[in-house]
Amino acid sequence: MSYKITFQPLGKTVEVDPTSLGEPRDGLRGGILQIALDAEIGIDHACGGIAACSTCHIIVKEGGDSIPEASDDEEDMLDSAPGLTLQSRLACQAVPDGSKDLIIEIPSWNRNLVKE
Repeated sequence: MSYKITFQPLGKTVEVDPTSLGEPRDGLRGGILQIALDAEIGIDHACGGIAACSTCHIIVKEGGDSIPEASDDEEDMLDSAPGLTLQSRLACQAVPDGSKDLIIEIPSWNRNLVKE
């Protein structure tokens, strides 16, 4: 069953078909970071998606209960993230179960506007 992720403040909505995500690649696990990058939505991710930094910090505005709780490693990295909120997650670690649509805020300092 597909679901939608809306990335704010870009206003871009991506329809996600979990069966088409394929295998995780480059350290990514099929989570929000991989979905964003596949949709050409830039989110910084200095460590390559292995929860070793906090550069892919996002804020899950709606649908957060469809994402498993953060691991201890993720929580440790989030402690160093600027603008931390109760809804903060690392995009590389947040893997939605597809049961709900999500609204994600990409903080201004995490938006990678460079196109390669």
